[in-house]
Amino acid sequence: KNGAAIIFVHGAGYLQNAHNYWSSYFREYMFHNLLVEKGYTVLDIDYRASDGYGRDFRTGIYRHMGGLDLSDQLDGKNLLVEKYHIDSNRVGFYGGSYGGFITLMALLTEPGQFKCGAALRSVTDWAHYNLEYTSNILNFPETDPEAYRKSSPIYFAENLQDKLVMLHGMVDDNVQFQDVVRLSQRFIELGKDNWELAIFPVEAHGFKESYSWLDEYKRIL
Repeated sequence: KNGAAIIFVHGAGYLQNAHNYWSSYFREYMFHNLLVEKGYTVLDIDYRASDGYGRDFRTGIYRHMGGLDLSDQLDGKNLLVEKYHIDSNRVGFYGGSYGGFITLMALLTEPGQFKCGAALRSVTDWAHYNLEYTSNILNFPETDPEAYRKSSPIYFAENLQDKLVMLHGMVDDNVQFQDVVRLSQRFIELGKDNWELAIFPVEAHGFKESYSWLDEYKRIL
């Protein structure tokens, strides 16, 4: 109705969220229904590496997270513009965890493609994440530093030009809070002023308190 759209990016990197049953993302689906009521079109893609599409799809991000999985989101934007008549200058982008990481990669490696982004509990440097997870995709930081460098948003911080809000629980037990702190410091050093950081002092990776969820979605909206 309003010519604008939002692309939502599911978490984990390997989930399947486009399916014929209720999603575990029930809060996000309620939020998306609110967006639709306000006139937005919402797109949720099973991007490269998502489950259920075969081996080549599943391994498509080897040595480059934020590569083909991000290009799938850009193809989604093109679909919105070409088929659904969305204004190409009015597309927002958001997600949590891996979705937050892709949001950062979208704004920092493809500046100008999205009007704004909201990155929740995001990985900003894969060398600081769980090695059991990342070593299957990027190998090891000491043996394949190039894979980690081209896959980590913090190395592209100078490209920020679109509006960004980052949201992170201070006691995150998965993506450590230091990730968003380090990227914030980088933005400060670079003199960037089009970003905001919202901190949730009592929350871990998965928020528990209803007031935290409410505050988070109000900021994204």
